[in-house]
Amino acid sequence: MQADDIDRRILRHLMAEPEAPVAQIAERAGLTAATCWRRLERMRAGGLLKGQEAVIDWRALGYEVEVSLRFTLDKTNPRAFDEFIAAARGVPEVIEIQTFLGRVDVRLDLVARDIAHYQEVYRDRILALPHIADIEALMHVAVLKADEGLPL
Repeated sequence: MQADDIDRRILRHLMAEPEAPVAQIAERAGLTAATCWRRLERMRAGGLLKGQEAVIDWRALGYEVEVSLRFTLDKTNPRAFDEFIAAARGVPEVIEIQTFLGRVDVRLDLVARDIAHYQEVYRDRILALPHIADIEALMHVAVLKADEGLPL
């Protein structure tokens, strides 16, 4: 789906305040509420707007540790990626899974309550994942930029 200038204007206002009602977004974008609603529905149906989600502050829930784990898989098994990813999805502390082309095959982001909890998850769940050839752990220290908005 191709977005036009009006769609981009709607998206700018939606990104700025995702919880705003359609009528408010429409007013800010210079449209009627009905037109704005129709365009939002068209963008959803066309796959441009995938949905809205809650952004959770993991620290506020007691998860003080965030680690990014980079995996190189043993690719001698043709099902290595599929089996690894299926198993990684079953680890509740894993909050994101990404695959790559290059030296690193897969990256998992996981959260833990503290270092002891992280060590438990790492020993009991991460090291049990199939087809691991190498792991590199990167401890998350600070968020310097977390803006997911696009320059529309």
